Amino acid sequence: MEHVTLDRLDGGTFATGSACQPMTDALCTTELAINHYRIVPGDGFPGGLHAHMDQEELYLVLDGEATVETMDRTVTVAAGQLVKFGPGEFHTGWNDTGSELVAFAIGVPRETDDIRVPLSCPDCGHGDMRLDSGGAALTFSCPDCDTERRPEPCPDCGHDDLQFTRRGRDNPVVVCDGCDSAFETPPLQTDSSR
Repeated sequence: MEHVTLDRLDGGTFATGSACQPMTDALCTTELAINHYRIVPGDGFPGGLHAHMDQEELYLVLDGEATVETMDRTVTVAAGQLVKFGPGEFHTGWNDTGSELVAFAIGVPRETDDIRVPLSCPDCGHGDMRLDSGGAALTFSCPDCDTERRPEPCPDCGHDDLQFTRRGRDNPVVVCDGCDSAFETPPLQTDSSR
């Protein structure tokens, strides 16, 4: 048996004031990943609109209310409710209320090696580029032709935190956290490398 106390876990506080406490290692889990989130009003779960091709993910709302979005619809998940996303199902979530959102995010299996964003490859047109964050810089890579593209800062304000979403729109867009500019195609480096 493993026993942990949330307020004694290491975690990270985001610039927005939201926080994540990873619990996977503290609980020595072998089959599932688990994170405890405190999301301030107006902020969201990290990552924006994404899909784990090799993992199911579940959000359990403990306090507050999460607005959760898939490619098909938007739903509200209240305290005491859960929502599950299957492998390959694009999703994102945020706190659209005036009070803090407290939730667990649970993923099975523990390791996820194939995270996708709703971006077609600029070279071959394959949908859903792979998000690679393990190297020195974040890149998008095509699982078909191996094209790699690096995201660029917002062309309007230079802020480097842009996320995929479809909030209030039919198709996914990239929105800048700095100035709220929206782009149908994310700003990417112009050359490709293999």
